[in-house]
Amino acid sequence: MDLRIMTEPQQGATYDTQLTLAKAAESLGFDGYFRSDHYLHMSGDGMPGPTDAWVTLGALARETSTIRLGTMLTAGTFRLPGVLAIQVAQVDQMSGGRVELGLGAGWFEAEHRAYGIPFPSARLARLEEQLEIVTGLLNTPHGATYSFDGKYYQLTDSPALPKPAQSPVPIIVGGLGHTRTPALAGRYAHEFNVPFAPVADTGAQFDRVRAAAGDRELVFSAAVATCIGKDDAEVARRAAAIGRDVEELKANGVAGTPEEAVEKLALYAKAGATRIYLQILDMSDLDHLELIASEVRPHLP
Repeated sequence: MDLRIMTEPQQGATYDTQLTLAKAAESLGFDGYFRSDHYLHMSGDGMPGPTDAWVTLGALARETSTIRLGTMLTAGTFRLPGVLAIQVAQVDQMSGGRVELGLGAGWFEAEHRAYGIPFPSARLARLEEQLEIVTGLLNTPHGATYSFDGKYYQLTDSPALPKPAQSPVPIIVGGLGHTRTPALAGRYAHEFNVPFAPVADTGAQFDRVRAAAGDRELVFSAAVATCIGKDDAEVARRAAAIGRDVEELKANGVAGTPEEAVEKLALYAKAGATRIYLQILDMSDLDHLELIASEVRPHLP
């Protein structure tokens, strides 16, 4: 099972904090460092303010060397799909081919109001066109052009440049919708992610996506809130630091001692997950990552 670190920098994290955590994750052998794409905090004061996901990833691409980098998930409302394809290709070049694009419809209306970003209706329909355009641009051969005539977006004779270092750039689609989300994943995704859901619901959603994907093979992953300690006291301390209840975290995430974490992750593996995104909310607690790397990861399936 691959373990990746997932962060929520909008809750309050400088670029330097993110860099320190990403480098620690790389040195400890985690498979990836992924971050959310938000401009407004959901709790607390969010100080010192948000950082842009793709600006941050571009910088991390130059300051890391092996770890995979990406978004979980980029909000389709934040960027025009043609511009996003340029950003992704450039950061992929900067990283030497280590970028993965998680792309979603966007949902947090308050951050759109706070920063003057349009929050349109029909976001899933727009997402379908965005996925078509971004993958079309990234995969158009050198020397060819790309055009698209949709309801929401139109492109005419795009040179589809620049090109990413890797081909294809892995596309991640995620969510809990029962119909349209599996259909989008089945058509466009290389990986499907279920975010913050119980094991049974995660497995059921994987089944829907498998049915929609048909013969296409996808990676199936889950994102889980994570709070692990060497003993109950350390678990309680880490839960308090992120303002969460231990029992709630155990019920809805991966929490407890390393033994409890291994047991819970094994259930996600049984449900079909081969990759887990560990949501780390206290980004200054590097000992947390060290504990997971030394006491949890070696015992996973």
